[in-house]
Amino acid sequence: MKNVFSHCPRILAGLNRLMATQTNMTVEQTIRQKLQETFQPKFLEVINESYMHNVPKGSETHFKVVVVSEKFDSQPMIKRHRMVNEVLKDELSSGVHALSIMTKTPQQWNESGNNIGKSPPCRGGAGL
Repeated sequence: MKNVFSHCPRILAGLNRLMATQTNMTVEQTIRQKLQETFQPKFLEVINESYMHNVPKGSETHFKVVVVSEKFDSQPMIKRHRMVNEVLKDELSSGVHALSIMTKTPQQWNESGNNIGKSPPCRGGAGL
């Protein structure tokens, strides 16, 4: 079902906070729990990057997730990202505006030196 408030970030942010209050979990905690239960990761990092964007203080609208799981073995990157998006479809349709996804197998994670990397600064939506 398409969210009728998708055009208004402030309404979405309010709905986001309301949903988190009703479950007594923050959006970040909900994301972490769902990814943990689904992928049983060897490493999981959920980073709220909302503070880097032009959103109200305390917002939970921009996230970066790093998931290292054996469930990604033999899966291409696009399939891995689709798997994560499917698990978080409710959050993505109810207030999470942006989701940066890093998915690796345990072997890839070890070979990369366990490096997450910094996110680029927000360009304000104008792309300038």
